Amino acid sequence: MHILILTRYERLGSSSRVRFYQYLSFLKKQGVEFTVAPLLNDDYVRSLYTNKRQSLFSVLSAYVERLGWMLKSRKFDLIWLEKELFPWFPAWGEKILAGFGIPYMVDYDDAVFHRYDQHRNWGVRTFLGKKIDGVMRHASLVVAGNEYLGEHAQKAGAKRVVYLPSVVDGSHYMQPAEPHSEFTIGWIGSPVTSPFLDLVLTPLDIITRESDAKIILIGSGGTDSLPQIPKMVLPWSEETEAADVHRFDVGIMPLLDGPFENGKCGYKLIQYMAAGLPVVASPVGINRQIVEHGVNGFLASSESEWRQALEFLRDNPDKRRQMGIAGRKKFEREYDLAVTAPRLLQYLEMAAVR
Repeated sequence: MHILILTRYERLGSSSRVRFYQYLSFLKKQGVEFTVAPLLNDDYVRSLYTNKRQSLFSVLSAYVERLGWMLKSRKFDLIWLEKELFPWFPAWGEKILAGFGIPYMVDYDDAVFHRYDQHRNWGVRTFLGKKIDGVMRHASLVVAGNEYLGEHAQKAGAKRVVYLPSVVDGSHYMQPAEPHSEFTIGWIGSPVTSPFLDLVLTPLDIITRESDAKIILIGSGGTDSLPQIPKMVLPWSEETEAADVHRFDVGIMPLLDGPFENGKCGYKLIQYMAAGLPVVASPVGINRQIVEHGVNGFLASSESEWRQALEFLRDNPDKRRQMGIAGRKKFEREYDLAVTAPRLLQYLEMAAVR
């Protein structure tokens, strides 16, 4: 089997790295041949994180290059596509592939369809609101990161829908042996998701003023997040993220309860659990499935619930350790790359059948 892999980004893009690139080593060992052709490069991702605009020429060049790969698609047994062929264009490319009998498997780890159907511009909603439905409908197989995305695919008329969570390689994470000298609350993400930290500003402010609690943010992009709270801000890198997460005693994932947020796949929580950490998260979307309240962490809706959960974990190191162990066990059962990689291979083989 020879697959053309059309990712949205290169490795710096988290969705592409997690849903595609980390599986390539396994696929290669299984004898799968593949060609990877990202739409947008790492410079584009860096520009997103620093609010710099890429030149229109570079974006148009990327689209032309992707069109070239479409013209070569008959050479492959399957196209494995991230989200859509051409963002902000109708699903003409996907329709053409289906018309020529070229199978493609499309993967979703967030509610990209809401970027169109809930856009503030009437024209975007009118002409692109159902675009992703068309992409899903023409696909040989839709891979959804959670039930919210899968249900949308089914309603859109997708032929086949399967589920695959966002995972990490458990061999890169190890359970911490002992609590740190200072109770450390940690968060990992990107400048795009760091505004969610504002939801827990007050409880974090209180807990850091009333005790020796420490805050570590990985990948937030600067000191703008939680402005009045003392914190350590670490740059994100693929090489250091696992070791940096082990600096935490508890990992947090605050989140708004909105349509787009319901499509998220709880990747932060998976990283924390892989490291053997208890978690505290907003009860939104798949978080309710990943977090077993009182077993591997807590679900917290209000500021008072966030404060209570964090204070309990601060004051009960033995319970904190028990929850971390429970989280690691759940991770090993459901969210380890070793568990999902064979399933992905089955899905690719399934989708390639013409």
